[in-house]
Amino acid sequence: MHSLPKLKTIVVAVLLANSAIPTAALSEENNLELDKISVTGILPDRLESVPGSFNVVDEEALIERRPFTVREALNNVPGINIVGEDAFVLAPNIGIRGLDPRRTSRTLLLEDGMPLFLAPYGDPSAHYSTPLQRINRIEVVKGSGQILYGPQTIGGMINFVTKPVPKNGFAGSVQATAGNNDFTGLHANVGYGNEQGGIMIDALQNRGDGIRDNHKFDVKEFTIKGQLNLTDRQTLIAKAGYYEEDSNVSETGLGEVDYDRDKFQAPSGKNDHFKQERKTLQLQHIFQFDQATKLSTQAYYADTYRSSFRQTDTPGGFDDETPGSSTGVTVLERCPGDDTATEANAETCGGRHRPRSYQYYGFEPRLDFQHNLFGLQSDAVIGFRYHKEDIKRRQFRGNDARAQSLSFLKNNFGIVDTDFADFREDIRIDVEAKSYYAQNTFYAGDWAITPGVRVEDIRIKTDIRQAEGQVQNNPESNSTNRQTEVLPGFGVAWNGIANTTVFAGVHKGFAPPRPDRDLNVPECNGAGNDEINCAIAVNTKPETSINWEVGVRSRFFKGVAFESTFFHTQVDDLVINNGAGSFINAGESEQTGLEFAGRIDFGTIYDTPHNIYLQGSYTNVFKAEFTKDGLDPGDGIIDGDRLPYAPRHIASLSLGYQHPIGFDIRVGADYVSRQEVDTFARVLDPVDAALSGLAGDIPAYTLLNMSANYRPVGSKASYFLSGYNLADREYLASRVDGMAVGRGRQVIAGIRYDF
Repeated sequence: MHSLPKLKTIVVAVLLANSAIPTAALSEENNLELDKISVTGILPDRLESVPGSFNVVDEEALIERRPFTVREALNNVPGINIVGEDAFVLAPNIGIRGLDPRRTSRTLLLEDGMPLFLAPYGDPSAHYSTPLQRINRIEVVKGSGQILYGPQTIGGMINFVTKPVPKNGFAGSVQATAGNNDFTGLHANVGYGNEQGGIMIDALQNRGDGIRDNHKFDVKEFTIKGQLNLTDRQTLIAKAGYYEEDSNVSETGLGEVDYDRDKFQAPSGKNDHFKQERKTLQLQHIFQFDQATKLSTQAYYADTYRSSFRQTDTPGGFDDETPGSSTGVTVLERCPGDDTATEANAETCGGRHRPRSYQYYGFEPRLDFQHNLFGLQSDAVIGFRYHKEDIKRRQFRGNDARAQSLSFLKNNFGIVDTDFADFREDIRIDVEAKSYYAQNTFYAGDWAITPGVRVEDIRIKTDIRQAEGQVQNNPESNSTNRQTEVLPGFGVAWNGIANTTVFAGVHKGFAPPRPDRDLNVPECNGAGNDEINCAIAVNTKPETSINWEVGVRSRFFKGVAFESTFFHTQVDDLVINNGAGSFINAGESEQTGLEFAGRIDFGTIYDTPHNIYLQGSYTNVFKAEFTKDGLDPGDGIIDGDRLPYAPRHIASLSLGYQHPIGFDIRVGADYVSRQEVDTFARVLDPVDAALSGLAGDIPAYTLLNMSANYRPVGSKASYFLSGYNLADREYLASRVDGMAVGRGRQVIAGIRYDF
């Protein structure tokens, strides 16, 4: 129960920050409205000065589209590629501008400025994103302005801004949805607030069938958010959340033969499962000194426990240690008898559990202020963040049906491999990170010039206590890695044309190393080495990049809004998947492309309340390839080859109609072009390449969707209907761990009542 001292540390840190700020009464003429000291997101108030590309999916857009998951919510944002492996995007795979989308490891996810990863530095993987029912808007930043946040600053960042606490009495909403694939969703939000502050409680449950058979999911989340206006200029906001997931989703795909027989099958039946419990706390103190100066202090804490159980870990019989072993048919692992993949056999087999726990907390004061120190009006930001992580990664395996119980395995493992149980792996990772950042925007006529810098100082200590079932006594297994990176950025915005901004920027990006999924004990030679106890922590090197972009965003023409950005990214020490859950550095890469997004409202153009609108986005990543000679072609890394899961074309187009009585209907199509698989799969043994399901292209696909909303004028009730992949097209979504089919037709209907 060592989380309690950490929780106390966070609370004390915020209280100290509060006590250090004077709370004397202010003169009446200088009082500020409460709206001025509310949390509004990561984008500044003066959007025209933002020195780079950004997008905002506001509440109105979320109502128009009624997205089923975050994938539909973001498909009108250019540059984003989301690979859907599960029906509800419980483990999001979001890539930006040609970067690998696997577990969103190169896209920074935030909620109200707080990181959402399992561990932002030690294991930057996403198994959670904020449920859409709690969201007020979504902010996406891809330019040099992202250096104010971290640690991931290569591709871009996504911040989910949650709904604010009510300010004028009781307010809230209830919503119920239902659809095919046994989907049901319930959400309730209720709160009360006045000039002194308020409180809000949020509860939701979403459940349904997954993409494949026996892949049900059930998620619950409870959140409480409070606001206390300490003085006219000080506000304290607190938010606590509890999230629980219980799903039968397996990360193992299918081999070629299995996929041809039935692409929706789950070879182990319903035995594979994933469980997650997530507890969070966020405290924010905001002190508005005057109209020009604001001090924001946030502290956060997250405690996540996730455990997965698998009875199939290798698609199509593939074994990376035995080339040519693939049969195209998946077998059940750790079976004392028949290992044929049937539901009946699965009940008699064992498997592998991967219980892992992640705790992190941080403290971050930030000062925003205006000044004229250099003879120019300026907006400045300076800040510091202290962040600490404690990670425990374990693995247990067992050979019969009793191993389906993790508690039984924990109580019956042997120190060495036995006929029944094996305590396979025990790794402890401790991270301490300090971040410093500063940014200043100078205003000179129509120009906004923004230099900035971020410094990441990271210490990662890895202690391998057990590997391959053996206790580790090798001192080298207890290693510490220290990394300091200086990340400068520079951006320019010009507003010389009405309602138009031309911008350009460059910044250095950074991403932490990736940990391996499992550890293998290598051969050890030399005097004094024990051939068993010699696991060594070998992490990938961090990635760094130089990111360039130039673009324009405009509302110059009545009823027309558009943006276009040309981007170029050069990455050093690119990290890629090397199979079996391992990662390696693959040298240099380049991603170059063009993004476009726009909307035309004909009702605005022709001054009519009957609005027909056309909205779309398009991304062309015409270069996304390895660019360094001399790399080992045995790993499939070849100069000029395309990067994994980097489609050249991504497009979304919607046609909608809004009627003044409160009716809105939209139809659209989403297109993703061909993608290439991980490099290790490109050089597999011919038998494995033909049968494992890991090798081959991901063909292009187009999905049709629609949504309809009706809220009668003056009514508090809203009625909606949404449909995705309406043509029920069967398409291949991924080959990362074998062939994974994409989600079929999903239709949901719902009603929401606001009060």
